[in-house]
Amino acid sequence: MKAFHEQLYPGFSQLLDVTECLIEKQSLFQRIQIFETPVFGRVLALDGAVQITEQDNHIYHEMLVHVPMFAHGNVKDVLIVGGGDGGSLKEALKHPVDSVTMVELDGEVIDLARRFFPDVSDNAFQDDRADVLVDDAYSYLAEEKRHFDLILVDSTDPVGVAAPLFTREFYQRCFRRLRSSGMIVVQSGLPPFRTEATEIKAKPFMSVFGQLQKYVAPVPSYPMGMIGLNGASMSGDSLSPCVDSIRHRIDKQPITTRYYRPETHKAAFDLLRGGEL
Repeated sequence: MKAFHEQLYPGFSQLLDVTECLIEKQSLFQRIQIFETPVFGRVLALDGAVQITEQDNHIYHEMLVHVPMFAHGNVKDVLIVGGGDGGSLKEALKHPVDSVTMVELDGEVIDLARRFFPDVSDNAFQDDRADVLVDDAYSYLAEEKRHFDLILVDSTDPVGVAAPLFTREFYQRCFRRLRSSGMIVVQSGLPPFRTEATEIKAKPFMSVFGQLQKYVAPVPSYPMGMIGLNGASMSGDSLSPCVDSIRHRIDKQPITTRYYRPETHKAAFDLLRGGEL
């Protein structure tokens, strides 16, 4: 493989030069590719879509995790749906949480990520607060009785095996497992490519949570260099409090990040105010 061609949307594709193909296999659930590139370093792709790269995965993971965690201010128990690369797990464990439960469908993704992307998880899988389950999150939430302060849906796009994670039934299960002050954030695709069809897919989320707090993160390896995220708060609180409030919470609970700052937290929402990109 000399090049990786990714086309997720009609009329637009991107091509990455490949210097070495490390893994190309079919798991029980999806096609897994890991390869080296001159621009983004090592890349993980699932079913033909880039998931993470060595160069910019931290932006996605930090914005998915720290935005709701600092907006909430007192997260103790976290549920991560998907997230087999361990990046979201690592970021969540930077906070003084009691537990982080990760439910990943494809155990091969976990194994290969730990082997080829060790810095992404950075030993998070060994943390005593981490409970990593290889299971179907859709079914797991139907049986789980615990409640969480934060649910992060760190899944692939809403096709194939991930499609049930974008349904009204799934969001209802998340709703029932959130505490009264709980928050949820889900990845929602790429804002420049949002169409009538993609907006329809947001309706189940709105119908359950009654709100849709949108923000974005710049991830250069994704098509058009951006990822959209949708959030909601059970209490109706904003996921985007004022910068001073965010800064105060960070001062009380300092963590090390490469991209996330109080200013980037606020800007992620401001970029969408006044109209969609």
